[in-house]
Amino acid sequence: MKHLELIATITKPFFLNFTCRRKRGNEMRVALHDSDHTGFPNLALMKISAWHKARGDIVEWWNPMLTFDRVYSSKIFTFTPENPYLPLDTIKGGTGYGIMDELPDEIDAMFPDYSIYPDCKHAIGFLTRGCIRHCPWCIVPKKEGQIRPYRTWREIKRPDSRDIVFMDNNILASEHGISQIEDMGGQNVRVDFNQGLDARLITPEVARMLSRLKWIRFVRMSCDTDAVLDNVKTAIRYLGESGVKPYRVFVYLLVQDVDSAERRALALREIGAEVFAQPYRDFTTNAAPPEELRRFARWVNRKAIFKSTKCFSEYRREYWRK
Repeated sequence: MKHLELIATITKPFFLNFTCRRKRGNEMRVALHDSDHTGFPNLALMKISAWHKARGDIVEWWNPMLTFDRVYSSKIFTFTPENPYLPLDTIKGGTGYGIMDELPDEIDAMFPDYSIYPDCKHAIGFLTRGCIRHCPWCIVPKKEGQIRPYRTWREIKRPDSRDIVFMDNNILASEHGISQIEDMGGQNVRVDFNQGLDARLITPEVARMLSRLKWIRFVRMSCDTDAVLDNVKTAIRYLGESGVKPYRVFVYLLVQDVDSAERRALALREIGAEVFAQPYRDFTTNAAPPEELRRFARWVNRKAIFKSTKCFSEYRREYWRK
C-alpha cells in the first residue's frame, strides 16, 4: 500500500559467496551499517544479527576506525547517499541497492535481534508479502509479486511487548491476513498497520472486525488518487459505524498533482480524518520532488496551519514569505 518498502534485504547469491570466509572454530567480528538512519528499525539487519549471534559471532554497529571480518550495509531508500567509507567488500542489500534482493531463507527465518535497536519497544514484521494492486508508483508488485502468507502474529510478537507494527502492503487482500486479524481481536496485543489498509476492501464486516482490535494509535489507509477518494470516505464511514472515530483514521496522501491532492486533502479534513501528505519521488531517478509539491506537503502536515487556512492558495498568501 504505502509507496516505500520498509524492509532492507541482502542478495542471496552475494551473501552465500561470503559464508565460506568463516574460520572454522573462530568467532567472527561482524559489523552492521544502517544507511538510512530513519530511526525505524531495519528488520533485515536485526535478522542478520540474530543469525550471526546464534553462530557465536560478535555483532556491533560499523565503525570506520575499527576492523571487522564482515560488514553488512542495508539501504531502504534509493535517494539515501552512499557512504564512501564503507569497505570495498561490504555486503550490500535492500531496495536502495536493488529491488530484487532477498535474504537467504535460513536468515529470513530468524527471530529479529531487537537488542541492536534498544529504543524499539514493539515488534515489527509481515503477516503477508506482495500485493494484488499494480500502482505505477509502487515497487512492491515487481519486488514481491502476488500476495501470499508469510508469518502469523504469534510468530512476530515479542515476549516483552504487546505492541506489534505490521508492514504488510495489502493485508486485507489476503485470506491469511484476514484470519490473523480475526485471531488478534480480543487478544492482549496492540497493532499498527503502518503501510495502510486498502480502503477499497473495507466492508461493514471488515470494519467491525477492525474495530475489535486494540490500536497503538491510528487506523491507517491511503488516498493516492481522486479515483479512490469515495472509497476512503466510505471506509471511514463504515469504521465510524463500528465505533472508530474519524480522528483515529490516518490517511497517507500521495501528492503528484497539487490540484488533485488539494481536493482529497480538503475532503478528508472535512470529515475529520488525519491527513499526511507525501510528495511523489521517482525511485528510479532519485530526483527530489518539485518545490511546489513539497510546499503543499508542508501546508498539510503542519496541522495547526492546515486546519486554520481555508485552502492552499490562502496558505501561499499568508505564509510563504514568513
